[in-house]
Amino acid sequence: MKGYVHVYTGEGKGKTTAALGLAIRAAGAGHKVFIAQFVKGGRYSEHNALERFDDLITVEQFGLGRFIYGAPSGSDVEAARRGLEKIKGVLVSGAYQLVILDEANIALYYNLFTAGELVELIDSRSEGTELVLTGRHAPPEIMEKADLVTEMKAVKHYYKDGVKARIGIEK
Repeated sequence: MKGYVHVYTGEGKGKTTAALGLAIRAAGAGHKVFIAQFVKGGRYSEHNALERFDDLITVEQFGLGRFIYGAPSGSDVEAARRGLEKIKGVLVSGAYQLVILDEANIALYYNLFTAGELVELIDSRSEGTELVLTGRHAPPEIMEKADLVTEMKAVKHYYKDGVKARIGIEK
């Protein structure tokens, strides 16, 4: 089966959630899934759920989760670059039918790596590997490479009313 490239971007909620839903669907069909989380560090509720599929879904974080509202440090850049190197091997191996690069677009936005490097990854993947890139601010060159682009649009969100991220819903 030919693999396609998906981009889930935009200012609205649900990009990672959509990717995780696809991961569960793929695992349900017996496919192996690799999820690389960039920028994010720490444990989220989805990790608890995905552990139930640990024979099919692998999750690795390549972020330290420290600069969300600031500038990345050298160690943030190093963590993202380690992830990029790991993903190169994952994508060419053909061992995974679905690879998700969660917050890859945010990593680009913060210059943790370049769009050119990400395009090289896209081009290097084995033919049968489906690839999903999530995160706001997807640059034009990444959207151009994609076969499917979904933009999540924020229409209304209770965050604007001061509601913090809730365990099990937003984190």
